[in-house]
Amino acid sequence: MRGIATIILFFITSNAMAFSTKMPFENSFADTAIKFSFEDSLIHALYEKNSLPKSDDLTAINNYTKQGFKDLFTQFNYNTLIPYSNQVNPHAEMYMQGYLQQHSKYLYQLRSTAIPYFNIIENIFKEYGLPPEMKYLAVIESGLKTNATSWVGAAGPWQFMPETANEFGLVVNKYQDDRRDYFKSTRAAALLLLNLYAQYHDWLLVIAAYNGGSGRVDKAIAKSNSKSFWDLQYYLPEESRNHVKKFIATHFVMEGQSFNSKAEESKNKLTDSEIENSIVELITGKFIASILSQRLAMDTKTFDRYNPNFDQTLSNAGQYALRLPVGKMELFKSTKYEILNACVQFLMEN
Repeated sequence: MRGIATIILFFITSNAMAFSTKMPFENSFADTAIKFSFEDSLIHALYEKNSLPKSDDLTAINNYTKQGFKDLFTQFNYNTLIPYSNQVNPHAEMYMQGYLQQHSKYLYQLRSTAIPYFNIIENIFKEYGLPPEMKYLAVIESGLKTNATSWVGAAGPWQFMPETANEFGLVVNKYQDDRRDYFKSTRAAALLLLNLYAQYHDWLLVIAAYNGGSGRVDKAIAKSNSKSFWDLQYYLPEESRNHVKKFIATHFVMEGQSFNSKAEESKNKLTDSEIENSIVELITGKFIASILSQRLAMDTKTFDRYNPNFDQTLSNAGQYALRLPVGKMELFKSTKYEILNACVQFLMEN
């Protein structure tokens, strides 16, 4: 087994990488090697050998990388059971508003077709100890498309340049292009992302470096005298700042959140009269909003106003505080098991 000096040397020489509009990485690890943590050592060893972590190492890496969203969420990572606005950094919520105004429709449409690709990415990332949220980087890199190609020649869902692909053993020639293979390219992306995390210990900085190169992130850190993205963002190129903005907005939409303007929120809010003339009942089971509203003869938009994010919340929490107008609640209680059977039957057939 090669020693740590070899690992350091490899890390220094292997960072001449580029992505779609991405500059080659300018590594600063040599200056900070003395601060090498145990988890960083594990990651760099994986990077050198282009291999998967062992089970014990995987647990350590997984616990380590979970801490990387400290600047995005108040509790380091996203909790699907808590409203988004209650846990996201206020800077982030304001940061993504403009992007969502322009692109939320596209993201919501993509969400309905993205699940098979997310499953592939998430399963591979789990093998490397990466947080599942990082799968959304592929959305902003390529729209999850294997045939995506940038004007500078980056290709595949993770937008690898040929030189970077070769670093990870991906074959790129006129007969074969492993950058377009979801499994092979995602494994390469996992190692690259881990490598950047060992350098910055912050996923927002990793995203910025993935786009613009680690050299530019290093300069932003030096100029701002901070390793917080919110402090150093304006020392980064605009494209890299926007890359982070796109990631946050994509995470917001893909996690089942509904984005509305202030006017829309006001319009969708229940009136005092509607609240007074409704009943709340805690439910469990495989209920589906579309079937519930159909069986209760309710317009889907009306049902959603009374029960926002129904499917997502019920799926994640296993229960939901169902609110219905008095008459509809009586109908629900009298036909509850018929509706549940219809929902289960639908899930079995689809």
